[in-house]
Amino acid sequence: MTDRTAPPPVQSSYPRIPRGLALTGLATSMFLIILDTAMVNLAGSAIRDGLGLTAAELAIVVDSYLVAFAGLLLLGGRLADVLGARRVFTAGMVLYLAACAVCALAVTGPMLIAGRIGQGVGAAIVVPSSLALMLAIYESPAARTRALGIWGIVSGAGSLLGIFAGGLLTQAVGWQSVFWAPVPFGLLSMLIVMRTVPSFPGRPGRFDLAGAVAITVGVSALAFGMVAASEAGWSNPGTLVGIPVGLAAIAAFIAAERRSTHPLVPLGVLRRGPIVTASAVMALLGATLTSLFFFLPLYQQDVLGMTPAAAGTTQTPIAVMLITCAGLAPALTNRIGLGRALPVAVALLLAGILWLAINPVSSGYSVHLLGSFTLIGAGLGLGIVNATTMAVRDSGEGESGLLSGLVNAAQQLGGAIGLAALAGIAIGATGGHGDIDFTTAFFSQAALMAVALVVALAGGRRSRERALAAAAS
Repeated sequence: MTDRTAPPPVQSSYPRIPRGLALTGLATSMFLIILDTAMVNLAGSAIRDGLGLTAAELAIVVDSYLVAFAGLLLLGGRLADVLGARRVFTAGMVLYLAACAVCALAVTGPMLIAGRIGQGVGAAIVVPSSLALMLAIYESPAARTRALGIWGIVSGAGSLLGIFAGGLLTQAVGWQSVFWAPVPFGLLSMLIVMRTVPSFPGRPGRFDLAGAVAITVGVSALAFGMVAASEAGWSNPGTLVGIPVGLAAIAAFIAAERRSTHPLVPLGVLRRGPIVTASAVMALLGATLTSLFFFLPLYQQDVLGMTPAAAGTTQTPIAVMLITCAGLAPALTNRIGLGRALPVAVALLLAGILWLAINPVSSGYSVHLLGSFTLIGAGLGLGIVNATTMAVRDSGEGESGLLSGLVNAAQQLGGAIGLAALAGIAIGATGGHGDIDFTTAFFSQAALMAVALVVALAGGRRSRERALAAAAS
């Protein structure tokens, strides 16, 4: 018997989608972005010394990438939906790789910041478009859950290689090498995607540029105000102007979304409980994840006396557990349900960060670090996959770019604002001497995860109540 199921309407000469190879190419794009982020974190101390930056200026280097990434992710998802995801993916990857070269050639802090902004813009285009292509290839919820598990494994592999290679490359070749390393992976990803993924047509529509500008200005101003507070106090002009401007711009973004006929975020989407829960948890995960991997290499090198290579090598348990648990996440979800799986993930991450915060060892590696890193990796692997699955698993036609962009934007918005806020708190706790109080930093991250646990538990309870109500009817 022949299969009479009609293929999706695509603008491609390929008669059949080789889904496994296509997923490999798409996941490689996420791999290289995670790889570069991990390596840059490990190279942070060398970048600070090589360019003569303060701790707050180093935070701006990291946050400049996050602000561009977070502020434009929603627009990137909309571009993928309207213009066609494969075309947008290719353009974003070219921009990202060009920005990598600018970063590698930087000789001043401002030049490096400009390159990092370019990387953020490229990543904001690549991530939602690659997820949109993956969701177009895997159409059923079960298939998407499995594919997202593989996606999480590949992302974890990028983290593993990044923390291992970042320290080694920095120590052996110099910090510039961490920006050259993603280039061959990006070229490989583009080649595979162009040869295996059909050019799915876009859907007619327009772009909410006013909303994109408003959210980018809002996040940028908030981040600037919070980082300025760490250097000059909460009463300095940069903070007094930046934070109110940021809040006003975010309010303008909400107003623009209400009026726009083609909003970046249709506010009706935010009435769906699973999407709200997933986005809130992902924002808190992003704040914790981003700040953790900013502070952790500095803590290992400045406090525990490790070399960059040793700092990267000893973080290996985080990446190993992230990969392992990302692979196990779909099985856990099928067994206990998303409503329970997400709180379990957040609880593991909270326990790991608390263990790290009370680490009694003042030098070298220890069983305390090993234990905390194991729990942190497990919580991240389960949490990111489960939150992403909760947000996008039931996406309808034309929503894949929107929802994948929304959940990733939540993570990056949380990361940008969270890093700025926690850097301000941790640097300010030293009395304005420009150093970092790492104990304050880690306990602040634990507080964020405690809030995330409450949100995940409440969302899971509502999800089970809806399921019971549906079954009874």
